[in-house]
Amino acid sequence: MTRSYHLSVLDQSPIAEGDTSADALANTIDLARMADTLGYRRYWLAEHHASPGIAGVAPEALIGPVALATKRIRVGSGGIMLPHYSPFKIAETFRMLGALAPGRIDLGLGRAPGTDGRTAFALQRDRSKRMPSDDFPQNLAELLAYLGDTMPADHAFAPLVETLPTGCGGSPDPWLLGSSMDSAIWAAGSGLPYCFADFINPAGAEMAAEYRRQFRPSQWLDEPYVMAASWAIAAPDSDEAHRLAAPAAMMFAHLVRGELIAVPPLDKALAWAEANPAALGSRRHRRTLLGTPAEVRAQIDGVAAEYGADEVMLVNIMSDHPARRRSYELIAAEYGLAKLEAAA
Repeated sequence: MTRSYHLSVLDQSPIAEGDTSADALANTIDLARMADTLGYRRYWLAEHHASPGIAGVAPEALIGPVALATKRIRVGSGGIMLPHYSPFKIAETFRMLGALAPGRIDLGLGRAPGTDGRTAFALQRDRSKRMPSDDFPQNLAELLAYLGDTMPADHAFAPLVETLPTGCGGSPDPWLLGSSMDSAIWAAGSGLPYCFADFINPAGAEMAAEYRRQFRPSQWLDEPYVMAASWAIAAPDSDEAHRLAAPAAMMFAHLVRGELIAVPPLDKALAWAEANPAALGSRRHRRTLLGTPAEVRAQIDGVAAEYGADEVMLVNIMSDHPARRRSYELIAAEYGLAKLEAAA
């Protein structure tokens, strides 16, 4: 029996070669509006820094415009990289977003820097020393205390809780993101829903199982909830889907060599792939779901079954925005998402 699960979208706001960040952000708004009408459950914005190929440097700045441009879909961060920020600042920002779009804001939190070491250091306000790498659990606990109004009365920052923005449905739903066992354990211990980055590490089923074993109910969640984020491209025929994956493959191969590039056009990426077949191996350890809508659905079913997922979030990078729109349209039609949403 096929497992029942929801479908969502993760957008990294890719910048095609020859385009600007403004073009990429306009495409993000366009894709979000479409995902809203198609019946996807949520639309998350990623955080990546210092890349000529990704415009999504500040999900906290993009969530508001996306939420205001849509009507139904939940909008959130995939994610906010907590090591770069003050927990109180995140609480203020996302409580404000929650007041702007009540009941529709998700706060996905991650530990990864979303960039290289030099850029991570540049993001620090205090450059006198490197920030500690082991204070994530403490910062997570502080942030959740702000959001959940559970700050101990004797905490130095307790009076700040009363200053946070308020409003009907004003507090966001926190999530923990990750691709390692540490994140699974932190999510379980905090009683948070857990999103595993399968498109980074396809060996996450064990982490998802451990999350379920160690899960402790909280004010946020009564039972464990797992979402797997997977790389997926659908097209009318399988060969076209594989061709459409070439720009991201070229981009990733250059990233592995320390070269950051914009998303190349399809013809350039296909020529590169033909000339550099060995370079494609750099992405072979990462799972990609490619094919016709029916083929992609079968592959998503496999991911959902492997993780026991309650939800699967789909991500891709393409230089051709209409083809990217069409991929999400084809998948939504294959699942009958809009009809399911209307029935709900």
